[in-house]
Amino acid sequence: MTRHRSSAVPLAWLYAALIVYASLYPFFGWRMPGFGPLDYLALGWPRWWTSFDFVANFLGYLPFGFLLFVALLRGGRSARRSTVLAVLLGTGLSFAMETLQTYLPHRVASNVDLGLNALGVAVGAGIGYALQWQGGIERWQRIRERWFVARSAGGAALLVLWPIGLLFPTAVPFGLGHVLGRAATWLAAWLADTPLEGLSAGRLGLVDRVGTATADAAPAVAPTAATLPAALLPTVAMAPAAELAIVVLGLLAPCLVGFTVAVAGWRRALLVAGAIAVGCATTTLSTALNFGPQHAFAWTTPLVMQGVAVAAIAAMLLSFVPGRVAAGFGLIALTAMVMLVAQAPADPYFAQSLQGWEQGRFIRFHGAAQWVGWAWPYAALIYLLVRIAVREPRGRGKGPTSRIEA
Repeated sequence: MTRHRSSAVPLAWLYAALIVYASLYPFFGWRMPGFGPLDYLALGWPRWWTSFDFVANFLGYLPFGFLLFVALLRGGRSARRSTVLAVLLGTGLSFAMETLQTYLPHRVASNVDLGLNALGVAVGAGIGYALQWQGGIERWQRIRERWFVARSAGGAALLVLWPIGLLFPTAVPFGLGHVLGRAATWLAAWLADTPLEGLSAGRLGLVDRVGTATADAAPAVAPTAATLPAALLPTVAMAPAAELAIVVLGLLAPCLVGFTVAVAGWRRALLVAGAIAVGCATTTLSTALNFGPQHAFAWTTPLVMQGVAVAAIAAMLLSFVPGRVAAGFGLIALTAMVMLVAQAPADPYFAQSLQGWEQGRFIRFHGAAQWVGWAWPYAALIYLLVRIAVREPRGRGKGPTSRIEA
């Protein structure tokens, strides 16, 4: 088969990285077990298990199997070989993670988990094989050729990852890239017991507006409205103009990334509508998961909805510019958003809501979404810089140099 550049390749790598994170978190306490690292393979049925664990282990690997199949298929391998390799690679990753878990006191290796992971990979690869057998992947390829320019794998992957980053609650809706708190914690740890210890996070301005540790270094007992001093409450909110700008730029950024890979015309208008709808739906889901279903639409304040409207109008106007110009505007929007988000204060109620995540079953999912939300703006900046540096692709699927990714 002919080889194609595929967005499934970076997505498969990223999904594998998230599996590693979810399997080995919290990454400390490594020790030699008092038994063989493979003894878990001969264990019987686990004494404690929940339906959530069963479903999560199965469904968690299903998309990975599908992505592996598509990536291998678009790399020029046959459908049968891609299916077999996808199952072997996915099962091998699960086997490695379960084996490494025997060296972590906070994790328990399980042959049942391994079996469910392997089953999920097999089902995902089987879905891909069935789609290929029915011609679904080729039809999707032709749709991609009508919608996107050549060499659009990176941009497509960023668009897929953007709503995942929004699942982790942000200080301001759509304001991704809030790494200031984590940077303060890391900096303080790195400089501890060194001659540079005086360069503390506080001296570098890495302390939030409420005068406590950053949100990522939340205290053991999260502050509440009852415990937080009244004099500090007004300092939690940021200036309305800055909040409005973050909302506008946060929604405009993925649209501009999409404009660099989408064919000009009405397709870009639909892309804007889709980005706005997905962004709002994901933010609603995130709010419901963190603060309860009854507060799902608490984020839809008049100021935020005004920002959504402004972002939609601005994106529609910019949808007519060439791809390289859109990349330039995207660099400006992302840089401004990151700078504004860095000034966003830590929300004292946010730390309280995270306790349910960090002590419950969503901890690994929460951590994966958090990392995506932190890294997405910076990955998009690098991608747009590359799009500006290289010559913009021409054509829409004509010839071997302009094949579109599946």
